[in-house]
Amino acid sequence: MADGQEGSLADRVEGGLRRDLGDGVWRPGELLPSEGELAARFEVSRTVVREAISRLRAAGLVETRKGRGSFVLARPAAQDFGHSIGTVRSLSDRLHLLELRRGIEVEAAALAAARRTPAALAAIEAALRGMATVRGSASDAVEADFAFHRAVAVATGNRFYLDLLDTLGAAAITRPYAGSERAPDHLDQVLGEHHKILDAIRASDALGAAAAMRTHLDASRARLEG
Repeated sequence: MADGQEGSLADRVEGGLRRDLGDGVWRPGELLPSEGELAARFEVSRTVVREAISRLRAAGLVETRKGRGSFVLARPAAQDFGHSIGTVRSLSDRLHLLELRRGIEVEAAALAAARRTPAALAAIEAALRGMATVRGSASDAVEADFAFHRAVAVATGNRFYLDLLDTLGAAAITRPYAGSERAPDHLDQVLGEHHKILDAIRASDALGAAAAMRTHLDASRARLEG
């Protein structure tokens, strides 16, 4: 299965699960059906279900307990921003989401460079190291990528940046990663761009960090369009 197709299927599964949560099919504290049951229901692979669940987990809607499965944490409001993110489907939607991220994360990178603490810097470095070790599933790569951007948001010291990025969740990260011929080059490009963001934040270079984040998100747009 091509990775773009896999991502599209994960969009469909995530949207279906969000609708079920909003409709109260499963209430807070209840266990979601197993990966196998959901895969059969949506007629997709378990890998696709796993990615959709990881997005719900990043959005704070479910938690996964080892050996037990995924439990509902909250119901999404019918018209909240998180619900809107769950309806992202088309290329146009993804490009518009990147435009939103550009408006948010460029300034976040500048603030992170100006305000980062040693602990916040260490967290960004750790997130980048974690991303560099990912050579497995697309969902793992997406979560590792998101962890880097989330660590930058934490470094701003402004909780609203973090709240907004958490609302966007890992679904905001463009794909593909694994499963395509471009995957290794794609990951290496993203790592290089992230390193430049980290270097500027480490140097407390606010303008440089903003420029590096802008370059990264513009490159993400070009990869998405390509």
